[in-house]
Amino acid sequence: MESKEMPVGDKLILRGLLFHGFHGVKPEEKKLGQKFFVDVDAWLDLSAAGKSDDLSDTISYTDIYRIVREVVEGPSQNLLESVAHLIANTTLIKYPQITAIRVKVGKPHVAVHGTIDHLGVEILRYNKVDRQA
Repeated sequence: MESKEMPVGDKLILRGLLFHGFHGVKPEEKKLGQKFFVDVDAWLDLSAAGKSDDLSDTISYTDIYRIVREVVEGPSQNLLESVAHLIANTTLIKYPQITAIRVKVGKPHVAVHGTIDHLGVEILRYNKVDRQA
């Protein structure tokens, strides 16, 4: 497995996105659903947008937000890893100018004996075109 350092540079940041979804392995999770928190970092060159002040030179936050909402509110997945992967993969395919994406998915209501804020996953994926460089 190829190891890469954390991406650096410009990025779009989406924090604290909250949706109700039906993900999990337990029947009650699939039936009742629960809240999921999502954070996204999407690395891409924002210099053209900074100079032009034109939305066409960047990616709208709302476009990424819609992808996250469609995945989290969409078909049930057993694992948060699958939810995060679908968000990352869909975003990278739709927006090839993104060189890397980090997706965090958390669920605050987990059946554990103890006090928690939330449990979840964080994945980092690179654009396949960028990997060939």
